[in-house]
Amino acid sequence: MEVKRLFDVIANYLEKYPNKKDALAGKENGQWKTYDVGTLARQVNNVSYGLMELGLKKGDKIATLSNNRPEWNFLDLGMLQIGCIHVPIYPTISSTDLKFILRDAEVKLIIVSGQELWDKTNAAITGLDIKGVYTFDQIQGKPHWTEITNKGQSNPKQEELTAIQQSILPDDLATLLYTSGTTGIPKGVMLTHNNIVSQLYAAWKLCPVGEEGRALSFLPLNHVYERVLTYLYMFKGVSIYYAESIEKVSDNLKEINPHIFGCVPRLFERVYDRIVAKGMELTGIKKSMFMWSLNLGLKYEINGANGWWYELQLALARKLVFSKWREALGGNVKVAISGGAALQPRLARVFWAAGIPLLEGYGLTETSPVIAVNTLEPGGLRFGTVGKPIDKVKIKIAEDGEILCKGPNVMLGYYKRPDLTEEVIDKDGWFHTGDIGEIEDGVYLKITDRKKEIFKTSGGKYIIPQMLENKLKESRFIEQAMVLGENQKFAAAFIVPAFPFVKEWAEKQGLKFSSNGELIAIKEVREKIKQEIESLNNTLGNFETIKKFELLPAEWSVDNGELTPKLSLKRKVILDKNKVLFDKIFSQTTTNLNN
Repeated sequence: MEVKRLFDVIANYLEKYPNKKDALAGKENGQWKTYDVGTLARQVNNVSYGLMELGLKKGDKIATLSNNRPEWNFLDLGMLQIGCIHVPIYPTISSTDLKFILRDAEVKLIIVSGQELWDKTNAAITGLDIKGVYTFDQIQGKPHWTEITNKGQSNPKQEELTAIQQSILPDDLATLLYTSGTTGIPKGVMLTHNNIVSQLYAAWKLCPVGEEGRALSFLPLNHVYERVLTYLYMFKGVSIYYAESIEKVSDNLKEINPHIFGCVPRLFERVYDRIVAKGMELTGIKKSMFMWSLNLGLKYEINGANGWWYELQLALARKLVFSKWREALGGNVKVAISGGAALQPRLARVFWAAGIPLLEGYGLTETSPVIAVNTLEPGGLRFGTVGKPIDKVKIKIAEDGEILCKGPNVMLGYYKRPDLTEEVIDKDGWFHTGDIGEIEDGVYLKITDRKKEIFKTSGGKYIIPQMLENKLKESRFIEQAMVLGENQKFAAAFIVPAFPFVKEWAEKQGLKFSSNGELIAIKEVREKIKQEIESLNNTLGNFETIKKFELLPAEWSVDNGELTPKLSLKRKVILDKNKVLFDKIFSQTTTNLNN
């Protein structure tokens, strides 16, 4: 059948994959609990009936604050098929932003995962007309989400539900996704059913996994990236297993042996760093073989471009070394999809060399999200780019280098903010991404930086911080980096060391320390990181080299407010927290790299 509204994926599922036994799965009490497609459909309908009993109607907003779990899908699709607008909210959201969103969206009903979010939510709803707050976890004395489905099961109104479904049009609003980016108060991105459905049809032929496949889901469902992947999995009959937590992903990969999963570059970086760290612990011939394979992988080119001798060596490396990489990811991965931030090309190369196809895509919440993506199709991949535009999406580069996009994926606009909408969608319908890029060979889109994050030194030279930061993070000694220097005489950087690796290195040097603060104050540690920065500087023009740096004692995080939920740097927050160090860097006129 043709899918026009998001909830149509259920009817499509029942028609094409009626015997699917594990459409959804989540861990309960240490065991995987699976839901067949029939149960999925019944639960979705019961949610719809129950919400109708509670008086929810088309156009009402329902918020969820929860970890990934099958119940999230039941609620999501159940509210969508009665025309309610889903407002998914990051569980890590600040209390201030939560209050703003609940009021701005005029939310009528809220479902949270557990006690902590129950407390945070109840503190935020004073003065609001809320019909109820329900929990996914069983908490004594608190309304449980099954009260909604029980109401629905007792009062099924199929004819009324069908009439409501028929009244919902593809261009009707389906979801409000609040995003603040790296600065500013949250903005409600309005996405229609068709915005997201267009993504499913564009990605249909690009996804190499079908009914026989399993997906492991661990990125937040409240972000459009993982949410659209979930709809795509349902569209193609792929089983969805929800990881217990980020900490348990490694264990869950080995339990589920997934064929596909979505990820952000930061997680791939950590997997790579852990693998390399273990490889460095080897000795003798095993260590030599590991390093030989790793260096071979970093030179990987697709379609045998390196020649037969390289391919022969690669086959040996895959058998002796890279097979263990594949086992660590479950052994069955047909494709892993990276999004949300820039992927280092070396990571893409080495994972491909290991027999793990890693595809980078690009998009924004405002574009539902995918604009372009690398694919497994012939000519569909180029390292260092985000691939070709997806079907029915057009891109062009503005005179100032900004990437513009037009297509059925572009949002309706920002909720209650026509002024902000006009700033990003021009009169000809082009969405202004705020990213700078270029099109290689007239086909492949390459992102170079954020338009707002490119800055000039006082000498008038442009600095592209994201490019330099990605290069810095290639060092095993550097976990995070933020390049500084707007309107200053030179570029500098805040550096967060890769503490587990740096501590191990320092101990081997006989250095003594009892905290991160003491570690970064050691002359030998600073000198080693200085050498790592100088290695990068040797590849750059003089105006863009990192002249000075400061080491920070703690990793930036979402919980501490320094990263967005997509793990992008909140530059203003980081600058404000480290103003003393910023002033220290730029208080002197010297342009020599720190000692």
